[in-house]
Amino acid sequence: MADGLMHSIAGLDTVLDRLSRYPDKVQKRVATASLRKGANVLRDAARVRASALDDPDTKSDISKNIVTQSASRLGRENGGVAMRVGVLGGARPRSDKSTDANPGGSTQHWRMLEFGTQHIQPRPIFRPSIAESAQQVFEVTATEFSKRLDRLEINN
Repeated sequence: MADGLMHSIAGLDTVLDRLSRYPDKVQKRVATASLRKGANVLRDAARVRASALDDPDTKSDISKNIVTQSASRLGRENGGVAMRVGVLGGARPRSDKSTDANPGGSTQHWRMLEFGTQHIQPRPIFRPSIAESAQQVFEVTATEFSKRLDRLEINN
């Protein structure tokens, strides 16, 4: 699936060719920064959707816990770089109150909102955010790749 997606992004072959001229360390630095910029578009869309669902009467705020993080293990397994957008603290209940230290407090209930339960209908945060912002994520990532490669070529 990833291969099909990668080949359907216009201009990707040119960017990959330009990127391949540099050492691995430089390639990873450019890819990490570019992917983070694109992932931040999704993060921001999810934050907007989460804040609309937030109950102002509670101290928990899912939108404050939505972050972009490097997915280093996933990147290593696939031979590259990966980013993920998710909620700090995850969805598993913790016995040690460590999730209360997150900026938005303890927000494990986000998964119940996202997928629903037998008692509540889903009020998704991430799935619609992905659908609505996917094109913009690709465009921002591609633009950032080009900008960073242009800077490298000017400096060399």
